[in-house]
Amino acid sequence: MSSIFIVDDSRTMRKILAGSLTEAGYEVIGNACNGEDALAQLENLNPDLITLDITMPEMDGLEALKRIIEKNPDQKVVMLSAAGQKDKVMQALKIGAIDFIQKPYEPETAIETINKILNS
Repeated sequence: MSSIFIVDDSRTMRKILAGSLTEAGYEVIGNACNGEDALAQLENLNPDLITLDITMPEMDGLEALKRIIEKNPDQKVVMLSAAGQKDKVMQALKIGAIDFIQKPYEPETAIETINKILNS
């Protein structure tokens, strides 16, 4: 069973995504509300995949992604982006994100993307 760590400033989005991932057979090993919280928790976790929102308070997803990839260049990260963030998505892909999921998303779409990454 693959493990996933969710980072999103929206508690509702974290809860919906966690429920969908658990239902799909993944283990959600934690969640964070911003980049700083995520980095602190990731010191003690080794998820197979991280979902990372781009727009968050305190430390956004791009800065968190840079720091995650610096520590672990092989970490699989999927960005969560709102419509109209194409430039930031492209920047994230250059930094090292594997893919992105555009918000608002259907849970099935998110699961398809994550399945593709973890099963490749």
